[in-house]
Amino acid sequence: MPGLVTQMRSMFIQTEETPNPESLKFLPGRPVLEPKDGDDVTGFYATRSDKDEISRSPMAKQLFKLEGVKSIYLGNDFVTVTKFAEHHWTHIRADVFSAIMDHYASGKPALSEVAEITDTTIFEDDDEVVAMIKELLETRIRPAVQEDGGDIRYVGFEPDTGVTTVKLAGSCVGCPSSSVTLKQGVENMLMHYIPEVTGVVALDDEDEDEGQPPTNDEPQKMKSYEERLAAAGIPFSE
Repeated sequence: MPGLVTQMRSMFIQTEETPNPESLKFLPGRPVLEPKDGDDVTGFYATRSDKDEISRSPMAKQLFKLEGVKSIYLGNDFVTVTKFAEHHWTHIRADVFSAIMDHYASGKPALSEVAEITDTTIFEDDDEVVAMIKELLETRIRPAVQEDGGDIRYVGFEPDTGVTTVKLAGSCVGCPSSSVTLKQGVENMLMHYIPEVTGVVALDDEDEDEGQPPTNDEPQKMKSYEERLAAAGIPFSE
């Protein structure tokens, strides 16, 4: 039976209960999966652990960024979201509305024929450490940074030194507090969950410019968190 109807930025999203109390059906009032070349819509199902499937669905990526989402099913005009039992719909429902709205605002299809490749896409030849770094950046760190209008991108990991290199974007670039965020947020989290990570450095825009050798005034554009904090006169603790 019809449930809550929410209007968000000229989108009316309706919910319907299902026989499973952990699942809710969301109807955005527009197509979700559309048939191609006359084929019938067969639907798309993915759980949180289905990384390959999720990489094919921009909408699924949005929804699995939410804490508590266990699985999703995309139909021709609806999205069924199943949560973990310990989470409550009163906390998750509004976030699902926002994720669906953000997806439609992006203009991307709900499902792509090929996987969407990003800086945090986990490839078959990525070792376990790199895969864990990418997953933490994508699921825990990036959403928090994006809330403040910025972004953080994975650049690389050096196994010999344990140093992870990232690149800041958006409001994070040039922000006075970015060094503190990097040290106390990104680096601490990666080092806590991944013992192989010994530090994190941020790659400045100038580092990507080829053919521009560093001058005596610019001996090094890649700075560790400690160097950034020291330059700002801010003490830090291990």
